[in-house]
Amino acid sequence: MIRKRTRTGDGGGSPRARGRLRAGLSATTTALLTVTALAALPQTAAHAADTLGAAAAEKGRYFGAAVAANHLGEAQYVSTLNTEFTSVTPENEMKWDAVEPSRGSFSFSRADQIVNHAQSRGMDVRGHTLVWHSQLPSWVSGLGATDLRSAMNNHITQVMTHYKGEIHSWDVVNEAFQDGNSGARRSSPFQDKLGNGFIEEAFRTARATDPNAKLCYNDYNTDGVNAKSNAVYAMVKDFKSRGVPIDCVGFQSHFNSNSPVPSDYRANLQRFADLGVDVQITELDIEGSGSAQATNYANVVRACLAVTRCTGITVWGIPDKYSWRASGTPLLFDDNYNKKPAYDAVLSTLGGTPGGPGNPGDPDAACTATYTTAEQWGGGYNGKVTITAGSSPISGWSVNVTMTPPQKVVAVWNGSPTWDSSGNVMTVKPSWNGTLAAGASTSFGFTVNGGTAPPPQVGACTAS
Repeated sequence: MIRKRTRTGDGGGSPRARGRLRAGLSATTTALLTVTALAALPQTAAHAADTLGAAAAEKGRYFGAAVAANHLGEAQYVSTLNTEFTSVTPENEMKWDAVEPSRGSFSFSRADQIVNHAQSRGMDVRGHTLVWHSQLPSWVSGLGATDLRSAMNNHITQVMTHYKGEIHSWDVVNEAFQDGNSGARRSSPFQDKLGNGFIEEAFRTARATDPNAKLCYNDYNTDGVNAKSNAVYAMVKDFKSRGVPIDCVGFQSHFNSNSPVPSDYRANLQRFADLGVDVQITELDIEGSGSAQATNYANVVRACLAVTRCTGITVWGIPDKYSWRASGTPLLFDDNYNKKPAYDAVLSTLGGTPGGPGNPGDPDAACTATYTTAEQWGGGYNGKVTITAGSSPISGWSVNVTMTPPQKVVAVWNGSPTWDSSGNVMTVKPSWNGTLAAGASTSFGFTVNGGTAPPPQVGACTAS
Protein backbone atom coordinates (compact mmCIF):
# COMPACT_ATOMS: atom_id res chain seq x y z
CA MET A 1 0.00 0.00 0.00
CA ILE A 2 1.35 3.44 -0.94
CA ARG A 3 0.83 6.14 1.65
CA LYS A 4 0.58 9.79 0.72
CA ARG A 5 2.59 11.98 3.06
CA THR A 6 1.09 15.36 3.93
CA ARG A 7 3.17 18.28 5.13
CA THR A 8 1.57 21.64 5.93
CA GLY A 9 4.14 24.26 6.80
CA ASP A 10 5.39 24.19 10.37
CA GLY A 11 2.14 22.80 11.70
CA GLY A 12 3.45 19.26 11.40
CA GLY A 13 6.01 19.81 14.17
CA SER A 14 9.69 19.00 14.00
CA PRO A 15 10.98 16.59 11.32
CA ARG A 16 11.77 13.98 13.96
CA ALA A 17 8.30 14.36 15.48
CA ARG A 18 6.79 13.96 12.03
CA GLY A 19 9.00 10.90 11.61
CA ARG A 20 7.59 9.39 14.79
CA LEU A 21 4.07 10.15 13.59
CA ARG A 22 4.87 8.60 10.22
CA ALA A 23 6.26 5.52 11.95
CA GLY A 24 3.09 5.27 14.01
CA LEU A 25 0.93 5.48 10.91
CA SER A 26 2.94 2.86 9.07
CA ALA A 27 0.81 -0.13 10.10
CA THR A 28 -0.54 -0.37 6.59
CA THR A 29 2.93 -0.82 5.15
CA THR A 30 5.22 -2.26 7.77
CA ALA A 31 3.18 -4.11 10.35
CA LEU A 32 1.72 -6.50 7.79
CA LEU A 33 5.26 -7.54 6.90
CA THR A 34 6.80 -7.77 10.33
CA VAL A 35 4.23 -8.32 13.05
CA THR A 36 4.24 -12.09 12.71
CA ALA A 37 8.02 -12.27 12.81
CA LEU A 38 8.31 -9.96 15.79
CA ALA A 39 5.56 -11.70 17.72
CA ALA A 40 7.24 -15.04 17.19
CA LEU A 41 10.63 -13.71 18.28
CA PRO A 42 10.35 -11.48 21.37
CA GLN A 43 13.47 -9.44 21.96
CA THR A 44 15.63 -9.95 25.02
CA ALA A 45 17.96 -7.46 26.64
CA ALA A 46 21.59 -7.86 25.63
CA HIS A 47 24.71 -7.19 27.58
CA ALA A 48 26.40 -4.14 26.11
CA ALA A 49 29.27 -6.16 24.65
CA ASP A 50 27.28 -9.06 23.25
CA THR A 51 26.24 -7.65 19.87
CA LEU A 52 27.92 -5.83 17.00
CA GLY A 53 25.91 -2.65 17.41
CA ALA A 54 26.33 -2.47 21.17
CA ALA A 55 30.06 -3.19 21.04
CA ALA A 56 30.56 -0.58 18.31
CA ALA A 57 28.55 1.96 20.30
CA GLU A 58 30.94 1.52 23.22
CA LYS A 59 33.65 2.62 20.79
CA GLY A 60 31.60 5.63 19.68
CA ARG A 61 30.62 4.14 16.33
CA TYR A 62 27.62 2.58 14.62
CA PHE A 63 27.51 -0.89 13.09
CA GLY A 64 24.98 -1.16 10.30
CA ALA A 65 23.66 -3.42 7.57
CA ALA A 66 22.20 -2.95 4.12
CA VAL A 67 18.54 -3.95 4.30
CA ALA A 68 16.06 -5.05 1.64
CA ALA A 69 12.39 -4.31 2.25
CA ASN A 70 11.26 -7.63 0.77
CA HIS A 71 13.07 -9.53 3.57
CA LEU A 72 11.37 -7.67 6.42
CA GLY A 73 8.71 -10.38 6.61
CA GLU A 74 11.29 -13.08 7.42
CA ALA A 75 11.54 -13.83 11.12
CA GLN A 76 15.25 -14.66 11.33
CA TYR A 77 16.17 -11.70 9.14
CA VAL A 78 14.24 -9.26 11.33
CA SER A 79 15.47 -10.81 14.58
CA THR A 80 19.12 -10.65 13.48
CA LEU A 81 18.72 -7.08 12.21
CA ASN A 82 17.06 -5.94 15.43
CA THR A 83 19.56 -7.67 17.70
CA GLU A 84 22.86 -6.91 16.00
CA PHE A 85 22.69 -3.58 14.16
CA THR A 86 22.24 0.09 15.02
CA SER A 87 22.10 1.55 11.50
CA VAL A 88 20.48 0.56 8.22
CA THR A 89 21.09 1.43 4.57
CA PRO A 90 18.35 0.63 2.03
CA GLU A 91 19.93 -1.62 -0.60
CA ASN A 92 17.94 -0.40 -3.61
CA GLU A 93 14.79 1.24 -2.31
CA MET A 94 16.11 4.84 -2.36
CA LYS A 95 17.82 4.67 -5.75
CA TRP A 96 16.49 6.83 -8.56
CA ASP A 97 14.66 4.09 -10.46
CA ALA A 98 12.87 3.04 -7.27
CA VAL A 99 11.64 6.44 -6.07
CA GLU A 100 11.18 8.40 -9.34
CA PRO A 101 10.47 5.87 -12.11
CA SER A 102 8.86 8.55 -14.25
CA ARG A 103 9.69 12.24 -14.20
CA GLY A 104 8.07 14.05 -11.31
CA SER A 105 6.25 10.95 -10.06
CA PHE A 106 7.67 9.75 -6.74
CA SER A 107 7.02 6.50 -4.89
CA PHE A 108 8.51 6.08 -1.40
CA SER A 109 6.52 3.15 -0.04
CA ARG A 110 9.28 0.52 -0.03
CA ALA A 111 11.91 2.90 1.30
CA ASP A 112 9.44 4.01 3.96
CA GLN A 113 9.13 0.41 5.16
CA ILE A 114 12.84 0.37 5.96
CA VAL A 115 12.91 3.85 7.50
CA ASN A 116 9.85 3.12 9.64
CA HIS A 117 11.33 -0.14 10.88
CA ALA A 118 14.63 1.57 11.72
CA GLN A 119 12.88 4.35 13.61
CA SER A 120 10.80 1.85 15.57
CA ARG A 121 14.06 0.29 16.79
CA GLY A 122 15.97 3.53 17.37
CA MET A 123 18.36 2.85 14.47
CA ASP A 124 20.03 5.47 12.29
CA VAL A 125 19.46 5.46 8.53
CA ARG A 126 21.99 6.10 5.78
CA GLY A 127 20.39 7.40 2.58
CA HIS A 128 21.65 5.62 -0.54
CA THR A 129 21.87 7.21 -3.08
CA LEU A 130 20.76 10.50 -4.68
CA VAL A 131 22.90 10.84 -7.84
CA TRP A 132 24.40 7.75 -9.49
CA HIS A 133 25.05 6.71 -13.07
CA SER A 134 23.48 3.27 -12.52
CA GLN A 135 19.87 2.23 -11.84
CA LEU A 136 18.61 5.33 -13.62
CA PRO A 137 15.22 5.18 -15.34
CA SER A 138 15.56 5.61 -19.08
CA TRP A 139 13.91 9.03 -19.11
CA VAL A 140 16.87 10.59 -17.25
CA SER A 141 19.52 9.81 -19.85
CA GLY A 142 17.29 11.16 -22.62
CA LEU A 143 17.19 14.69 -21.21
CA GLY A 144 19.17 17.62 -22.55
CA ALA A 145 21.54 19.52 -20.29
CA THR A 146 19.06 22.12 -19.06
CA ASP A 147 16.35 19.59 -18.30
CA LEU A 148 18.85 17.21 -16.73
CA ARG A 149 20.11 19.88 -14.33
CA SER A 150 16.55 20.70 -13.34
CA ALA A 151 15.65 17.03 -12.92
CA MET A 152 18.74 16.30 -10.81
CA ASN A 153 18.14 19.18 -8.44
CA ASN A 154 14.43 18.41 -8.20
CA HIS A 155 15.15 14.74 -7.47
CA ILE A 156 17.56 15.63 -4.66
CA THR A 157 15.14 18.18 -3.24
CA GLN A 158 12.06 15.96 -3.33
CA VAL A 159 13.74 12.86 -1.88
CA MET A 160 15.60 14.71 0.86
CA THR A 161 12.51 16.74 1.78
CA HIS A 162 10.47 13.55 2.14
CA TYR A 163 13.02 12.22 4.64
CA LYS A 164 14.14 15.51 6.16
CA GLY A 165 15.31 14.99 9.73
CA GLU A 166 15.19 11.21 9.39
CA ILE A 167 18.47 10.40 7.60
CA HIS A 168 21.80 10.45 9.41
CA SER A 169 24.03 10.50 6.30
CA TRP A 170 23.28 10.75 2.58
CA ASP A 171 25.38 9.32 -0.24
CA VAL A 172 24.77 12.44 -2.30
CA VAL A 173 26.90 11.32 -5.27
CA ASN A 174 27.98 7.73 -5.83
CA GLU A 175 30.83 6.30 -7.95
CA ALA A 176 31.62 9.34 -10.10
CA PHE A 177 35.26 8.39 -10.86
CA GLN A 178 36.65 5.85 -13.30
CA ASP A 179 38.59 2.77 -12.33
CA GLY A 180 42.20 2.47 -13.45
CA ASN A 181 45.08 4.89 -13.43
CA SER A 182 43.60 7.94 -15.10
CA GLY A 183 41.87 9.53 -12.13
CA ALA A 184 39.25 10.79 -14.58
CA ARG A 185 35.54 11.24 -13.99
CA ARG A 186 33.27 8.42 -15.08
CA SER A 187 31.17 8.90 -18.20
CA SER A 188 27.52 9.32 -17.20
CA PRO A 189 24.57 11.46 -18.26
CA PHE A 190 25.48 13.91 -15.48
CA GLN A 191 29.19 14.08 -16.28
CA ASP A 192 28.75 14.12 -20.04
CA LYS A 193 26.07 16.81 -20.12
CA LEU A 194 26.73 18.90 -16.99
CA GLY A 195 30.51 18.53 -16.63
CA ASN A 196 32.62 18.30 -13.47
CA GLY A 197 30.47 20.85 -11.68
CA PHE A 198 27.52 18.50 -11.27
CA ILE A 199 29.00 16.99 -8.09
CA GLU A 200 29.42 20.38 -6.41
CA GLU A 201 25.94 21.41 -7.50
CA ALA A 202 24.44 18.21 -6.08
CA PHE A 203 26.10 18.81 -2.70
CA ARG A 204 24.99 22.44 -2.56
CA THR A 205 21.41 21.47 -3.39
CA ALA A 206 21.51 18.76 -0.72
CA ARG A 207 22.77 21.16 1.95
CA ALA A 208 20.05 23.67 1.12
CA THR A 209 17.41 20.95 1.42
CA ASP A 210 18.49 19.38 4.73
CA PRO A 211 21.14 21.40 6.60
CA ASN A 212 21.40 18.81 9.38
CA ALA A 213 22.11 15.65 7.37
CA LYS A 214 25.68 14.50 6.81
CA LEU A 215 26.54 14.73 3.12
CA CYS A 216 28.85 12.02 1.76
CA TYR A 217 30.65 11.08 -1.42
CA ASN A 218 30.75 7.27 -1.82
CA ASP A 219 32.90 5.05 -4.09
CA TYR A 220 34.60 1.66 -4.50
CA ASN A 221 38.23 0.72 -5.23
CA THR A 222 39.29 3.78 -3.25
CA ASP A 223 40.23 1.81 -0.13
CA GLY A 224 43.98 2.22 -0.59
CA VAL A 225 46.14 4.99 -2.00
CA ASN A 226 45.81 4.76 -5.79
CA ALA A 227 44.96 6.95 -8.78
CA LYS A 228 41.22 6.74 -8.15
CA SER A 229 41.40 7.52 -4.44
CA ASN A 230 43.90 10.32 -5.18
CA ALA A 231 41.36 11.89 -7.55
CA VAL A 232 38.61 11.68 -4.92
CA TYR A 233 41.03 13.07 -2.33
CA ALA A 234 41.83 16.03 -4.58
CA MET A 235 38.12 16.74 -5.07
CA VAL A 236 37.38 16.62 -1.32
CA LYS A 237 40.37 18.83 -0.57
CA ASP A 238 39.17 21.34 -3.17
CA PHE A 239 35.62 21.26 -1.80
CA LYS A 240 36.82 21.89 1.75
CA SER A 241 39.05 24.76 0.65
CA ARG A 242 36.17 26.49 -1.17
CA GLY A 243 33.41 25.81 1.33
CA VAL A 244 31.53 23.30 -0.77
CA PRO A 245 29.41 21.36 1.75
CA ILE A 246 30.81 17.85 2.20
CA ASP A 247 30.86 16.09 5.56
CA CYS A 248 31.96 12.54 4.89
CA VAL A 249 33.50 10.10 2.45
CA GLY A 250 32.26 6.53 2.12
CA PHE A 251 34.59 3.64 1.32
CA GLN A 252 32.61 0.69 0.00
CA SER A 253 35.28 -1.93 0.86
CA HIS A 254 34.25 -4.91 -1.28
CA PHE A 255 37.18 -7.32 -0.92
CA ASN A 256 38.17 -10.74 -2.26
CA SER A 257 41.36 -12.63 -3.12
CA ASN A 258 41.87 -10.53 -6.27
CA SER A 259 41.16 -7.29 -4.43
CA PRO A 260 42.35 -7.81 -0.85
CA VAL A 261 42.32 -5.37 2.04
CA PRO A 262 45.15 -3.00 1.09
CA SER A 263 48.11 -2.63 3.42
CA ASP A 264 47.60 1.14 3.50
CA TYR A 265 43.88 0.94 4.25
CA ARG A 266 44.13 2.67 7.62
CA ALA A 267 46.54 5.30 6.33
CA ASN A 268 44.17 6.06 3.46
CA LEU A 269 41.21 6.50 5.80
CA GLN A 270 43.34 8.76 7.97
CA ARG A 271 44.46 11.04 5.15
CA PHE A 272 40.84 11.72 4.20
CA ALA A 273 39.93 12.30 7.85
CA ASP A 274 42.78 14.80 8.05
CA LEU A 275 40.96 16.89 5.43
CA GLY A 276 38.24 17.51 8.01
CA VAL A 277 35.63 14.97 6.92
CA ASP A 278 34.26 11.87 8.60
CA VAL A 279 35.03 8.55 6.95
CA GLN A 280 32.58 5.67 6.87
CA ILE A 281 32.93 2.07 5.70
CA THR A 282 29.71 1.82 3.77
CA GLU A 283 29.34 -1.52 1.93
CA LEU A 284 31.73 -3.95 3.58
CA ASP A 285 31.82 -7.56 2.42
CA ILE A 286 34.82 -9.88 2.20
CA GLU A 287 34.66 -13.07 0.18
CA GLY A 288 36.14 -16.20 1.77
CA SER A 289 35.62 -18.31 4.85
CA GLY A 290 37.18 -19.50 8.08
CA SER A 291 40.18 -17.88 9.69
CA ALA A 292 41.33 -16.00 6.57
CA GLN A 293 38.01 -14.20 6.24
CA ALA A 294 37.91 -13.58 9.99
CA THR A 295 41.38 -12.01 9.91
CA ASN A 296 40.45 -9.71 7.03
CA TYR A 297 37.28 -8.53 8.75
CA ALA A 298 39.19 -7.89 11.97
CA ASN A 299 41.80 -5.84 10.09
CA VAL A 300 39.09 -3.62 8.58
CA VAL A 301 37.46 -3.02 11.95
CA ARG A 302 40.85 -2.38 13.56
CA ALA A 303 41.62 0.24 10.89
CA CYS A 304 38.34 2.05 11.55
CA LEU A 305 38.94 2.06 15.29
CA ALA A 306 42.40 3.56 14.73
CA VAL A 307 40.95 6.57 12.89
CA THR A 308 39.06 8.89 15.22
CA ARG A 309 36.82 10.23 12.46
CA CYS A 310 35.83 6.77 11.20
CA THR A 311 32.29 6.98 12.53
CA GLY A 312 30.87 3.60 11.56
CA ILE A 313 30.80 0.42 9.52
CA THR A 314 28.01 -1.00 7.35
CA VAL A 315 28.11 -4.55 6.01
CA TRP A 316 26.35 -5.01 2.68
CA GLY A 317 23.74 -7.50 3.79
CA ILE A 318 22.99 -9.87 6.67
CA PRO A 319 23.11 -13.58 5.64
CA ASP A 320 25.31 -14.84 2.82
CA LYS A 321 22.34 -16.11 0.81
CA TYR A 322 21.05 -12.58 0.20
CA SER A 323 24.41 -11.06 -0.72
CA TRP A 324 24.97 -9.78 -4.25
CA ARG A 325 28.12 -11.96 -4.06
CA ALA A 326 26.45 -14.96 -2.44
CA SER A 327 28.76 -17.54 -4.05
CA GLY A 328 31.69 -15.92 -2.25
CA THR A 329 30.04 -16.21 1.20
CA PRO A 330 31.18 -12.65 2.08
CA LEU A 331 29.09 -11.74 5.12
CA LEU A 332 29.11 -12.35 8.88
CA PHE A 333 26.16 -14.78 8.96
CA ASP A 334 25.80 -17.95 6.90
CA ASP A 335 22.67 -18.91 4.98
CA ASN A 336 21.04 -20.19 8.18
CA TYR A 337 21.96 -17.07 10.20
CA ASN A 338 24.68 -18.92 12.12
CA LYS A 339 27.45 -16.57 13.20
CA LYS A 340 30.64 -17.25 11.30
CA PRO A 341 34.22 -17.00 12.60
CA ALA A 342 34.31 -13.58 10.94
CA TYR A 343 31.48 -12.45 13.22
CA ASP A 344 33.40 -13.50 16.33
CA ALA A 345 36.50 -11.74 14.99
CA VAL A 346 34.59 -8.49 14.42
CA LEU A 347 32.90 -8.61 17.81
CA SER A 348 36.17 -9.35 19.60
CA THR A 349 37.97 -6.55 17.75
CA LEU A 350 35.23 -4.16 18.82
CA GLY A 351 35.87 -5.24 22.41
CA GLY A 352 32.79 -7.42 22.72
CA THR A 353 32.42 -10.98 23.99
CA PRO A 354 31.20 -13.64 21.53
CA GLY A 355 28.32 -15.62 22.96
CA GLY A 356 25.54 -13.09 23.36
CA PRO A 357 21.85 -13.43 22.48
CA GLY A 358 21.31 -15.42 19.30
CA ASN A 359 24.91 -16.63 19.30
CA PRO A 360 25.51 -20.37 19.63
CA GLY A 361 28.50 -19.59 21.84
CA ASP A 362 28.51 -18.93 25.57
CA PRO A 363 31.11 -16.58 27.15
CA ASP A 364 32.11 -19.32 29.60
CA ALA A 365 32.04 -22.16 27.08
CA ALA A 366 34.78 -23.04 24.63
CA CYS A 367 35.81 -25.84 22.33
CA THR A 368 38.47 -26.63 19.74
CA ALA A 369 38.20 -28.42 16.40
CA THR A 370 41.10 -30.50 15.06
CA TYR A 371 41.14 -32.06 11.59
CA THR A 372 42.84 -35.28 10.46
CA THR A 373 42.63 -37.25 7.22
CA ALA A 374 41.64 -40.87 7.75
CA GLU A 375 41.35 -43.34 4.85
CA GLN A 376 42.48 -42.01 1.49
CA TRP A 377 42.18 -43.29 -2.09
CA GLY A 378 42.78 -41.93 -5.57
CA GLY A 379 39.45 -40.16 -5.94
CA GLY A 380 38.84 -39.00 -2.40
CA TYR A 381 39.24 -39.54 1.33
CA ASN A 382 37.53 -39.69 4.70
CA GLY A 383 38.03 -36.69 6.97
CA LYS A 384 37.64 -36.56 10.73
CA VAL A 385 37.10 -33.54 12.98
CA THR A 386 37.64 -33.94 16.72
CA ILE A 387 35.74 -31.58 19.02
CA THR A 388 37.22 -31.02 22.48
CA ALA A 389 35.50 -29.01 25.22
CA GLY A 390 37.48 -26.41 27.11
CA SER A 391 37.65 -25.92 30.86
CA SER A 392 33.83 -25.85 31.20
CA PRO A 393 31.18 -28.36 30.09
CA ILE A 394 29.35 -27.62 26.84
CA SER A 395 25.92 -28.63 25.59
CA GLY A 396 26.45 -28.00 21.90
CA TRP A 397 29.00 -27.10 19.24
CA SER A 398 29.22 -25.89 15.64
CA VAL A 399 32.06 -26.05 13.10
CA ASN A 400 32.37 -24.78 9.51
CA VAL A 401 34.20 -26.96 6.96
CA THR A 402 35.13 -25.37 3.62
CA MET A 403 35.82 -27.53 0.56
CA THR A 404 37.73 -26.55 -2.57
CA PRO A 405 35.91 -27.53 -5.80
CA PRO A 406 35.74 -30.03 -7.39
CA GLN A 407 35.92 -31.74 -4.00
CA LYS A 408 32.50 -32.43 -2.57
CA VAL A 409 31.27 -34.01 0.64
CA VAL A 410 29.05 -37.00 -0.15
CA ALA A 411 28.41 -38.37 3.35
CA VAL A 412 28.57 -37.15 6.97
CA TRP A 413 28.31 -39.17 10.20
CA ASN A 414 28.04 -38.21 13.88
CA GLY A 415 26.99 -34.72 12.85
CA SER A 416 24.14 -32.78 11.18
CA PRO A 417 25.31 -30.71 8.19
CA THR A 418 23.83 -27.68 6.46
CA TRP A 419 25.28 -25.96 3.40
CA ASP A 420 25.67 -22.38 2.24
CA SER A 421 24.45 -21.25 -1.17
CA SER A 422 27.78 -22.04 -2.87
CA GLY A 423 27.69 -25.67 -1.74
CA ASN A 424 31.30 -25.35 -0.60
CA VAL A 425 30.88 -24.44 3.08
CA MET A 426 29.37 -27.05 5.39
CA THR A 427 28.24 -26.14 8.92
CA VAL A 428 28.18 -29.22 11.16
CA LYS A 429 26.31 -29.38 14.45
CA PRO A 430 25.90 -32.40 16.76
CA SER A 431 23.36 -35.07 15.94
CA TRP A 432 23.53 -36.81 19.36
CA ASN A 433 26.99 -35.94 20.70
CA GLY A 434 26.66 -32.28 21.66
CA THR A 435 27.02 -32.57 25.44
CA LEU A 436 30.62 -32.83 26.60
CA ALA A 437 32.20 -32.63 30.03
CA ALA A 438 35.10 -30.24 30.53
CA GLY A 439 38.07 -31.53 28.53
CA ALA A 440 36.05 -34.34 26.89
CA SER A 441 36.08 -35.03 23.15
CA THR A 442 33.84 -36.32 20.39
CA SER A 443 34.15 -36.37 16.61
CA PHE A 444 32.30 -36.32 13.33
CA GLY A 445 33.44 -37.61 9.96
CA PHE A 446 32.75 -37.11 6.29
CA THR A 447 33.57 -38.66 2.92
CA VAL A 448 34.93 -36.50 0.10
CA ASN A 449 34.95 -37.27 -3.62
CA GLY A 450 36.80 -35.23 -6.24
CA GLY A 451 40.45 -35.63 -5.30
CA THR A 452 42.64 -35.67 -2.22
CA ALA A 453 44.12 -32.16 -2.20
CA PRO A 454 43.96 -29.59 -0.84
CA PRO A 455 42.65 -30.60 2.59
CA PRO A 456 39.47 -28.89 3.81
CA GLN A 457 39.62 -25.68 5.82
CA VAL A 458 38.12 -26.25 9.26
CA GLY A 459 36.95 -23.11 11.04
CA ALA A 460 36.88 -22.35 14.73
CA CYS A 461 34.64 -24.39 17.00
CA THR A 462 31.75 -22.44 18.53
CA ALA A 463 30.40 -23.85 21.80
CA SER A 464 27.22 -23.39 23.78
